[in-house]
Amino acid sequence: MANSDISSRRAYRRTDDYTPGTPKVKLVTEDLPSPLPPYAVLIKVHAVSLNYRDANIANGGNPWPVIPNGILCNDGAGEVIAVGDRVDKFSIGERVAPINDTENITGRETARSWLAADEDGVLADYIVFDSNVITKLPDHLNWIEASIIPCAGVTAWSALKGCGMGSTVLLQGTGGVSMFALKLARAGGMQVILSSSSDTKLESMQKQFPDSPLLTVNYKNPKWHEEVLKLTNGVGVDLVLENGGTGSVVQSVMCTRRGGTVSQVGYLAKQNPSEMTELLPTLIDRRVSLRGINCGSRHDQEDLCAAISAMKMRFDDIIDSTFPFDKAEEAVEHIWQGKQVGKLVITV
Repeated sequence: MANSDISSRRAYRRTDDYTPGTPKVKLVTEDLPSPLPPYAVLIKVHAVSLNYRDANIANGGNPWPVIPNGILCNDGAGEVIAVGDRVDKFSIGERVAPINDTENITGRETARSWLAADEDGVLADYIVFDSNVITKLPDHLNWIEASIIPCAGVTAWSALKGCGMGSTVLLQGTGGVSMFALKLARAGGMQVILSSSSDTKLESMQKQFPDSPLLTVNYKNPKWHEEVLKLTNGVGVDLVLENGGTGSVVQSVMCTRRGGTVSQVGYLAKQNPSEMTELLPTLIDRRVSLRGINCGSRHDQEDLCAAISAMKMRFDDIIDSTFPFDKAEEAVEHIWQGKQVGKLVITV
């Protein structure tokens, strides 16, 4: 089926007005390509998951250039409703999602193109992507759970690479990537230490995951890394999922075992390079590998989906809240304020 009777879509484009209190997205109606390009896939979107990155871009905080008034969000799930006449990998009705970086197929590409930054994202009721940059999704998940896979899920998957059963990992915060990593780590037989600035959140997470007790640290303690070392008998964790940035990366290295890994997945705190004066000597002294994680490749997304399907994993327990499509502005503000524990999803 090369064509569809769907000729237009509703999408949320950024206003690019960074004044506090003003709307950050606007709903527009625009034409879809007709006929579909030969290798294109038309997807009916059922759910879109927000990440802190989306609110940061909408509020002008992204450290990289973005296209003007782009469509927000890079985490979503939908079904194929039409394909171009040269598409042979996907069929009508299949559950799919685009990858976060449409240039990142194998992980060895030199270019990049991030959804919601270098090109339009997925906060729309219909999206069109080349068949080469989408993957199938696990059949057993509902749309809300499936929507958290492409960005939060693949980032967590990539960040945990190299850790196996019996490893100890430190997950910073209770946002979407950390919560997805929590699920993957526990499924993989790893010991998890979870950090937060809220004792209430930490107590809630311990009650939610009582089996294989969840260890916790409050990073309001200025020497929180010493607490992590105590929990690991002075050895340190095998891996840190680091998302604070300049204000926490040195301490993250300090509480990683010699020869361990720090996966830098974000930069949630206000960045101040002067806080990193001890980074190099600490990095060298502890022989730690500090690696940047920019989500992952199409192959990573396919591998993650295969693992989720094989283990029949569910993610309903890390969904914080859902918003209807017409409340996208409220959803962006909600995640900007950091009110969620886990994932926030917009249903379409």
